[in-house]
Amino acid sequence: MDQDKKFFGFGKNVFVSGVVSFFMDVSSEMIYPLVPLFLANTLGVNKSVIGLIEGIAESTASILKVFSGWLSDKIGTRKWLMVAGYGISTLSRPVMALASGWHQVLGARFIDRFGKGVRTAPRDAIIVESSDKKYFGRAFGFQRSLDTMGAATGPMLAFFLLGIFSNNYRIIFWFSIIPGTIAILLIIFFITEKKKIIIPHSERIKITFAHFDWRFKFFVLIATLFALGNSSDVFLILRAQQTGISTVMIPIVYLLFNIIYSISSIPAGIAADRFGKKRVILLAFVLFTVLYYGFAVAKTTSDIWILFAFYGLFMGMTEGIQKAFLATIIPPDFKATAFGVYNTTVGIAMLPASLAGGWLWDHISPSATFYFGAITAGLSTVLFTVFIFLIRKHDRTQKNI
Repeated sequence: MDQDKKFFGFGKNVFVSGVVSFFMDVSSEMIYPLVPLFLANTLGVNKSVIGLIEGIAESTASILKVFSGWLSDKIGTRKWLMVAGYGISTLSRPVMALASGWHQVLGARFIDRFGKGVRTAPRDAIIVESSDKKYFGRAFGFQRSLDTMGAATGPMLAFFLLGIFSNNYRIIFWFSIIPGTIAILLIIFFITEKKKIIIPHSERIKITFAHFDWRFKFFVLIATLFALGNSSDVFLILRAQQTGISTVMIPIVYLLFNIIYSISSIPAGIAADRFGKKRVILLAFVLFTVLYYGFAVAKTTSDIWILFAFYGLFMGMTEGIQKAFLATIIPPDFKATAFGVYNTTVGIAMLPASLAGGWLWDHISPSATFYFGAITAGLSTVLFTVFIFLIRKHDRTQKNI
């Protein structure tokens, strides 16, 4: 296929990356909402251990993203690192299906997130390289929308399969291999590499913040603080079950979240391109602060349905748009490295966030987990407001020079 050919207004690589994300998230989200239930209900694991598993898994992915991004810039390839990453994640599915204890579940989640760590920065870089700068928000919004359509389809499939196979989690884990394999084949046959990117030899061997200016560093600091309170979504799922939502309905709650996430991603990306990415990100931070307070005080199943719906809107307003904003403040020769540094720094915070979430749940109360998240989000909102002011001041100064 012609690399410059458009599909629904998007470049081929952007379009195919979105479709790949769709199938991989079908695979991942058939499993993800079931993992905390599998651990708690089938294997009898407490919440602190669940937090440990998710924290280790997400931090593993995050640590690898910077090395994957650096390697991608160094060797000048995106496609084959994507193939490796998606392939490794798919290999985790049999490990999960055969798990007889939480250690094996940890191993499966580690392998899955290892693959995510390998693929994410090269994929983000290929989206940037295949898009016009003024449409970064739209391009990342499209990728997040397709990704989240997959995340909506996965729990829906899990819901039907749970009914057919009498809540047998392991069978769903086996079925999840199929969409993961489709994702890998799509990359191999339909992603087209651009000409190899040559980075000066003196710059290739360094993974450092020195390549980036104060805007990048300040934004990463704010996002990391925010992430410290944004513990794993498994706690949202456990909160839903705690308030009385049945096991068979958990995938449907998660489906609602992902449908709204998917529907809102492209409009949010378009709005960010038109009205400003920083404004949309700030609004998302405020919304998250309110939502986590809501999860802390939630009493009924109706509360949970409403909160999950608005949580989907929050995700649509933040995931792709933060990356689109990042793409505007990073040097062109270090795109994958920048995405890797950002994802790694922010993602490392997932380990203490999830450990804190589990500890607070077990030793204080489930509400404490969400109060903590609301506080850190509120502080992040204040810092981001300062950040916007400083950028505007910087821009005015540059114009006057």
